[in-house]
Amino acid sequence: MTKKQDNIVFFDGVCGVCNAGVDFLLKIDNKQKLIFAPLQGNFATNHLEQKYVQDLDTFVFYKNEKNYIKSEAFLQIMRTLGGIWNIFLVFKVIPSQWRDIIYNSIAKNRYQWFGKKETCRILT
Repeated sequence: MTKKQDNIVFFDGVCGVCNAGVDFLLKIDNKQKLIFAPLQGNFATNHLEQKYVQDLDTFVFYKNEKNYIKSEAFLQIMRTLGGIWNIFLVFKVIPSQWRDIIYNSIAKNRYQWFGKKETCRILT
């Protein structure tokens, strides 16, 4: 069993869709397996390679001393949550390069489509 501190979701703290995603994960994470940190925060700066902190288009999931990015991060989060959420693992049959084409399209347009906050979210 992994420790909670090994399951860190790094997200764009000012992105509307990213924050909605965090809200969704908080709601479905009944066993509190995940913790969250904005990419703009000191924790991310101290724990991630600079390429991830500087590229706010990249969603990062840290688990077992490994960083998963973009669509692979999402699938690893679903695997970590387990149960019914494992259904999303069916998308593993699609090569990550193809999955990430959709991810990149959403990431590129997310502020226009979903809005942008003035400040980073602080999770309690």
